[in-house]
Amino acid sequence: METPGQDVEHWLSLYEQMYRIRYFEEVTDNLYTRGLIPGMTHLCIGEEAVAVGVCSVLRVDDWITSTHRGHGHCLAKGADVDRMFAELLARATGYCAGKGGSMHIADQDNGNLGANGIVGGSTAIVAGAGLSARMRDTDEVAVTFFGEGTLGQGLVYESMNMAALWKLPVLYVCANNQYGEYTPSDQTIAGEILDRARAFGIPAYEVDGQDIREVSRVAGEAVAAARRGEGPSFLHCTTYRYRGHHVGDVDRPYRTRAEEEEWQTTRDPLKTLANWLETEFDVASEVVAQLEDEVRTAVDDSAAKALEEPIPEASEVTTHVYA
Repeated sequence: METPGQDVEHWLSLYEQMYRIRYFEEVTDNLYTRGLIPGMTHLCIGEEAVAVGVCSVLRVDDWITSTHRGHGHCLAKGADVDRMFAELLARATGYCAGKGGSMHIADQDNGNLGANGIVGGSTAIVAGAGLSARMRDTDEVAVTFFGEGTLGQGLVYESMNMAALWKLPVLYVCANNQYGEYTPSDQTIAGEILDRARAFGIPAYEVDGQDIREVSRVAGEAVAAARRGEGPSFLHCTTYRYRGHHVGDVDRPYRTRAEEEEWQTTRDPLKTLANWLETEFDVASEVVAQLEDEVRTAVDDSAAKALEEPIPEASEVTTHVYA
């Protein structure tokens, strides 16, 4: 695989971003199990390379839409960790003043049009963002992240149809983590996933979602094509969620522990990049460990700070409610 021409600092920065997402999710898990986070929470541990790899080739003025499993996408697009924790903890200083919670965080200053608790809902929004970029005569690109379970939603195909018809600057990123809730994807998806996009004339690519170098390379090519006015692309990123469908899905009887250990041992995106950094750039394990320690300290501080933030005033309950 050809690796994008970047220096060691670039790849260390991407490792740091992936590790920040992972540790953020581990702290989130702890906060949730302590009863401090209201609502449902879905972790993206194991899927960090998809979020960081794609967002690493975007600009601040590019747009993303996300899913119920969206913390990693938000952070990869530049979200502030303090405000992320504040939102999860339903605090007034959160991105949505504590009203969006885990599944509905939006950060338009960084081009994040929002996570979405409606499976497939964000694919319509991304078509609108792409159309907006076209009508404003910019070279902005809009990206939508979704899981393979979303492929059962008709809205996905309505969105792809219009994006292809109008050559909108849209990138569809399907993160296939092997399970739609508690059901293996091979029991719910017929045919080849790439063919679903190709049916609309959309270029579609198979990507190892555990290798951030491959994700960033293919995503970079797709984004460049969109900026040139060549229309949408589709990435099918094979990945794996290490935890359950949601935080309460602890036993996971629908898959084996051997399968989980195989992915975590041989396909982990952080280990893969760390091993490559050592081989390619002679980055010592001590350097990586120091980076991780600094990230943990910063994330822990952010969580502690968020816990001290005020909850929204009761008088604000209908503010920003439009329907």
